[in-house]
Amino acid sequence: MEKKEQLYEGKAKKVFKTDDPELLIVEYKDDATAFNGLKKGTIHGKGIINNQMSNRLMALLESEGIPTHFVKELSQRETLVKKVSIVPLEVIVRNIAAGSFAKHYGVEEGVVFDQPTIEFSYKNDALGDPLLNGYHALALKVATPEEIETIKRYSFRINDILKACWLSCGVTLVDFKLEFGRLSDGTIVLADEISPDTSRLWDSQTHEKLDKDRFRRDLGGVEEAYAEIMKRLEENMGG
Repeated sequence: MEKKEQLYEGKAKKVFKTDDPELLIVEYKDDATAFNGLKKGTIHGKGIINNQMSNRLMALLESEGIPTHFVKELSQRETLVKKVSIVPLEVIVRNIAAGSFAKHYGVEEGVVFDQPTIEFSYKNDALGDPLLNGYHALALKVATPEEIETIKRYSFRINDILKACWLSCGVTLVDFKLEFGRLSDGTIVLADEISPDTSRLWDSQTHEKLDKDRFRRDLGGVEEAYAEIMKRLEENMGG
């Protein structure tokens, strides 16, 4: 599949047209940002890890009945995906208090919830991705009631699948962000990526952070953490 003109460049990825109007090529970069782009840096090798990890996890989710935009991996950094129009909702599923949840609600980081919680943010950099609820989403016409229910149902199911997968790698899935898109026929599918950029992943025994919080919080060892989490996933999933 040949890469045509670039359609978009974001914080972590570039997107290109192909010969097929329904298919795009995503290229993962090593650029890293935090705090809505206020902090910038580079995590060497991140693009390769995020691409390959995301593809493995998307394939796992597909095998469990979750529709995704994933088609096939083209190279270490490039993947063929279905073209979607992104629903401007960032979906955050949380199993343990951390990050903005701990900060906003005065909860100690590490408190395990009785059941997973879900929150929506309005995907809008200019507004700082503000939190919103389902009624706000309807008022803003970002999704229909049926789409919101589908997104919630998929998100909790994805959490169950990923939690089990990571647990078998000796990793606790603390929380993660998802984005969904609509195919040309309106079908809702999982889009974007699943990676240490979009997930909080802690070592199950030591609670060591193996994700982008190492970059956000200047903890050091960022490249090593990304490499470690990928190694565990490969060992668990084979090859």
